[in-house]
Amino acid sequence: MGAQLRVYKRRIKSVTATKKITKAMEMIAASRIVKAQRQVAASTPYATELTRAVTAVATGSATKHPLTTEAASPSRAAVLLITSDRGLAGGYSSNAIKSAEQLTERLRGEGKEVDTYIVGRKGVAYYSFRERAVADSWGGFTDNPTYADAKRVAEPLIAAIERETAEGGVDELHIVFTEFISMMTQTPVQNRLLPLSLDEAAETVTSAADAAGGTKGEILPLFDFEPSAEDVLDALLPRYVESRVYNALLQAAASKHAATRRAMKSATDNAGELIKTLSRLANAARQAEITQEISEIVGGASALADATAGSDR
Repeated sequence: MGAQLRVYKRRIKSVTATKKITKAMEMIAASRIVKAQRQVAASTPYATELTRAVTAVATGSATKHPLTTEAASPSRAAVLLITSDRGLAGGYSSNAIKSAEQLTERLRGEGKEVDTYIVGRKGVAYYSFRERAVADSWGGFTDNPTYADAKRVAEPLIAAIERETAEGGVDELHIVFTEFISMMTQTPVQNRLLPLSLDEAAETVTSAADAAGGTKGEILPLFDFEPSAEDVLDALLPRYVESRVYNALLQAAASKHAATRRAMKSATDNAGELIKTLSRLANAARQAEITQEISEIVGGASALADATAGSDR
């Protein structure tokens, strides 16, 4: 076997092994997407109803609270960025990081200092490599987040929004994550969690009610507050942030699995095409070797015949 043919065979063997790996990863990601979609669907009603309750409390009282009251001159904001712990997901993490960078630049352009919180090792590595300050970070659970993980992430965010800005607190809380729209479409989004915009919250609740088959333009119910509206908002604040962070983590996990599946399918298809190309080149090299061997045999036989004829004379 010629050297060129051996090279092609080694490459075909290597690419075939890679194709098996990417195919397995594609199938694993596809199976995880179904579970992630179910978790997103299960968490959305709770987050919607909680937003509905907060909106009702805020519109039914004149209480000033960090959950619903805009600061007179906001000077500090917190941005929670959700990325992945691992790669092999195309541009999933890089798109989320790019969206967070755009949001940060916009907030700084408005004269606000920005504290960055990051979920996912990819985002942490990006900021660490560029020696940028990070207020807090978490990792190790982005593929399958739980509500306990969301509470752990939400805790310092809630503490920051409750503190005065002079003591290191923030006036606004933003979250950047990748929203799962379909198997083929996942879009980075920028949402402001706090202070809660009552108009946007009411629109969110109405849209969710319409999607669930409710009455269009449904009117929020009236509530009596015991002991007070402020105490109710104090109790709802951590639940609201935790539920929104949890829903965002689940959306991001579903998006990551979809991005991984798409990237691995592309890698598998490319490996298949490369194997076909290498097989054609290997066949061409084998045919060239066979042709050369036949030529050598024919040439040797001809030379032997000529030598035999010369000795007969």
